[in-house]
Amino acid sequence: MGEKQEFQPLSGEDRITVVLYRIGITVSTVIVVWLAYLLARSSSGAGMVALFRAADLLGYALFASTGLCVFFIHLYIGKFKTYLKNLYFLGLGCLVALLVVGKGSPAAALVTEPVTALLLLPLAGCIGFVTAKEAFCFKLFEGYLLAMIMPAYLVLAAVGALASGGLSYGLGLIALLLAVFAFRKVPMPLAWDIGDKTAYQ
Repeated sequence: MGEKQEFQPLSGEDRITVVLYRIGITVSTVIVVWLAYLLARSSSGAGMVALFRAADLLGYALFASTGLCVFFIHLYIGKFKTYLKNLYFLGLGCLVALLVVGKGSPAAALVTEPVTALLLLPLAGCIGFVTAKEAFCFKLFEGYLLAMIMPAYLVLAAVGALASGGLSYGLGLIALLLAVFAFRKVPMPLAWDIGDKTAYQ
């Protein structure tokens, strides 16, 4: 993958799947930027109930948008896509665990029990897989950075190694890198995502 040419004429299905994949990237980026903003606001301690509700809704939307990326990504190696789907399903199981711990609010679970940040690792793994794949195919270096920084951020948050300012700045950095990534990836010609369909497994 990563050939900057059109090997075969794109079918309607090709176009739809690529558009859905890129919608997933775009929406995920917007959500992470919004979450970074909410985290920065939460340091004031005002309106926490409303912030939790907003964060929960954004979290559900992030799982959905990441799902678009996972199910509509184009990969030559079938085993990679199977692995990615399984990782996503694991992430959904972790979301259920967050709901249980937070008594219906994943955001509350993350605030009251910081170690639960580890339950977001599968989701971060899915997003990191997507960004690293695009980095490999199209030399989007920020994709590699995201694949490394996101899990590291979650681990540091889980062990309490980040103060509130560190949590905010860390998520802000991730949001910035995702914005750069999406800005460079989304406008690419659709055919670049499809590549040579005869090489698919």
